Amino acid sequence: MLAAPVQPAWAADLKLTSVALAACDQADPGAQPAPSGDPRRSGVSRTAGASCYVLSGMVTNPGRRFVYDTDVYARILDASGEPVLQNRTRVGSIGDVEPGVHPFALRLAVPSGTPGPFEVSNARARGFGAPVRTRAADEDELLPLEKQVMDIEDPGINAL
Repeated sequence: MLAAPVQPAWAADLKLTSVALAACDQADPGAQPAPSGDPRRSGVSRTAGASCYVLSGMVTNPGRRFVYDTDVYARILDASGEPVLQNRTRVGSIGDVEPGVHPFALRLAVPSGTPGPFEVSNARARGFGAPVRTRAADEDELLPLEKQVMDIEDPGINAL
């Protein structure tokens, strides 16, 4: 049995600008405050020992092709200069990035009691020329933060 050699997907480095880290808005279900009378939060409780933050900014894909399965890397330091996310610089994934400049946002769980303000440095993104992860189906629902980013990118997307 002969098999064709598998071609590796080329990697692409993308530029991140206007990167900021801010506490989640209290209206965001990811903020997960203590249980309240709000029916949207029934059964949702705060993750023990963690606070919700959003890392956001703009990602630039200077190429002519999509970049798939894009991961974001950054070094986040607390007020004393200690790393907020111990032993890792990968902070999350922003999925696929089409050519051009686009907003991005992702949630981070920061250990409670970590002294702010926080400093974000060495922010970068890296993706691939072909999908390398299992793809979500069209009927899969977006998380509220993903919907918010989509609304910023295309305000008419949820107007139907």
